[in-house]
Formats: sequence, C-alpha cells, structure tokens
Amino acid sequence: MANLLLEQLTAEIEANVRSALAEDVGAGDITAQLIPAQQQAQARVITREAAVISGVAWVNEVFRQVDSAVQVRWLVADGQRVQANAVLFELSGAARSLLTGERAALN
Repeated sequence: MANLLLEQLTAEIEANVRSALAEDVGAGDITAQLIPAQQQAQARVITREAAVISGVAWVNEVFRQVDSAVQVRWLVADGQRVQANAVLFELSGAARSLLTGERAALN
C-alpha cells in the first residue's frame, strides 16, 4: 500500500469538513446567535484520557471554514501520545465562531 501525504488529502479533508459543518450547523448555529456578535473569546481544549493525537489538519480546516480569523495554536502534534488532562490546542477569536466550530472539530 502506498503512503499518503497530508497534502494529498487536503481536498478530501476540505470536503469532509464542509459536509460535517453542513450537517451540524446547516443554515446557522442558533446557539451561537445568543452570543453578542462582537464578543471575543479564548478556549483551551484538553483530553480527559490518555490518547494518541490525530486530526490536527481536520480541526484547522473546521475553523478555517467557519471563520478564518480564528487562531488555533497547537501544543501537540499528530501522532503524539498525551496523558489525561493535557492541553491539546488553544483557540482565540469571535465567540460565535468558536462555538460554531467546536462540535465538528472535536468529533
């Protein structure tokens, strides 16, 4: 079996994320609409259990499609083993965008 490079999967990831967001958010995120449009926020995503990280490109693509102004700062890398309660990544940007993207990113 040939090894695939991440660059070879970019179009597939983009399409999968687009589909996931369409299913999850559809025409809009009603919950996020409860937050004032100008409200900025920060978030830290942790793992509750020991894990091997996979999906950095997926998470990045989710927030790129939701709001390219959202900053995603990774503290771990794909393939890295982490212990429970490790901070995986931090987000900053519009609170509405963070809420809109979180379900698809974490799934």
